Formats: sequence, structure tokens, C-alpha cells
Amino acid sequence: MPDSTGISFMIFATVIFTFGIFYYIFKPVRAEHAVEKTRLTFLYERKEQTFENLRDLNFEYKAGKLSDADFSSMRDSMEQEAANILAEIEEIEQATGVRREVTA
Repeated sequence: MPDSTGISFMIFATVIFTFGIFYYIFKPVRAEHAVEKTRLTFLYERKEQTFENLRDLNFEYKAGKLSDADFSSMRDSMEQEAANILAEIEEIEQATGVRREVTA
């Protein structure tokens, strides 16, 4: 029969191991600091997304998935949104004197 010191050590080791496992599983995750976007950066991203949506819309229309009326109304809406975005970009660029380089 094992002595009481051996049993005490096994209980102690088991408790420490259990706490270690729980800590590893439930430890707080470090939050990475996200880069704060400026309004201009957001608008450039939105512009790219809007242009991509227009390309997708044209593709779906040519594939026959949209009627003429649906295509026209959706295209007009997206073109208006793109025009608003471009106008706001230009307004901010003129106000701040910052102009972003166009990358292909």
C-alpha cells in the first residue's frame, strides 16, 4: 500500500494539472489591435466593392439571369451610389490635400 506522502503528492499533481488544463482551455485571448480606418480609406474600399458589384451585375445580365427592367434599375442605383462615393472622395481629398495613388 502506498504511503500517505505519495498519495498526497499524486492528489496535488492532479489538482495542479487540472488547473493547468482549465487555464489553457479558457485563457483570455489577446485581442490584436486593428488599424483604424480613415473615412477616405473606407470610401476607397467601398468604391472598389461598388465597381465589383457593377461588373457582377453586367455579367449576370449577359448570362440572362436578369430582365431588362431589373438590370436597368439596379444599374442606375449602383451607378448613383458610385457617383456619390466618388464625389465624397474628391471632397475629402480637396479638403485635406491628400490624394491616393491609383493602383492597378
